[in-house]
Amino acid sequence: MRRVSCARVLPLALLLVTLAAVPADAGAGGAGAGAGVGAGAGVGAVGTVDAVRGEAARAVRAHETARARVDRLRAADALPTKIKSAERRRKKIRADLWDMLWAAGRASGDPVAVNKSGRGGKCAFQSRNKKKSKNKSKAKTSPKAKASKAPKAPKALKAPKAKQDKAAAEKKARDTARSWTAPTRDYWLSAGYAASGARWAHRHTGQDFAVSTGTPVYAVGPGTVRATTCGDGFGNQVVVRHPDGYFTQYAHLSRIDVRAGKRVKAGQRLGLSGATGNVTGPHLHFEVRITPYLGSSVPPLPWLRRKDVRVVR
Repeated sequence: MRRVSCARVLPLALLLVTLAAVPADAGAGGAGAGAGVGAGAGVGAVGTVDAVRGEAARAVRAHETARARVDRLRAADALPTKIKSAERRRKKIRADLWDMLWAAGRASGDPVAVNKSGRGGKCAFQSRNKKKSKNKSKAKTSPKAKASKAPKAPKALKAPKAKQDKAAAEKKARDTARSWTAPTRDYWLSAGYAASGARWAHRHTGQDFAVSTGTPVYAVGPGTVRATTCGDGFGNQVVVRHPDGYFTQYAHLSRIDVRAGKRVKAGQRLGLSGATGNVTGPHLHFEVRITPYLGSSVPPLPWLRRKDVRVVR
């Protein structure tokens, strides 16, 4: 992870101290994770937080514009130097945003920035039952039994190389088609990205999937579990980092089935849906982020569509 000097972190931390403390989430009819800045906050504090929130939003837009440019250059088979230059700019925007939001998370006590394993918060992890030990001893086969065994059939002749290549290509295509999926099943879409209203302190930062408590929640794609935390407005949550650098968040779970650092496949169960955190009903809050931290979300449904995932409304 990138780190910045204390001279840079501290001013940002003071500016952003309340940003990560207000998860802009709602349930299927759920309440937001906070009502904004506390009643005792002064006008200056409100203005500072709003200004920094605006700065983060501008950085997110700039990153997505830069990412789209990189994609266009690659699709047009542009010169490698142009692609590298555009990619360097995208990464610089992302790194600055990461530093800013990491500082905010550390200052405000955001579990994702402070305790990403979730152990300190006593999160609702699945109990690890001891597997039954297998009997490794094998029964010895008598010489008579060996002699009575039927001779093995001759191995099938290898298929021509062209057929093997075709079969391998078809398998790869099938695997690619299965490499991304929806985060849950048997849902209906409730609160969408950027929705506003009395339920949220600010605009909604993800997509809510209305499901009953105990519904399996799946990783939408391959990746590594970045954080498994609990104790804030998002309740029990899992954050996964994917190969393209984006992160997905799965919040308000009733149970977490994975640990930080675990590699997961598309469709692998991460936990069970629930109503933990600041909600009024059971649902899955699904979010796509540029960084692991609150404040870097992007519209999740268009992002899933780029992965050829069809989410039924």
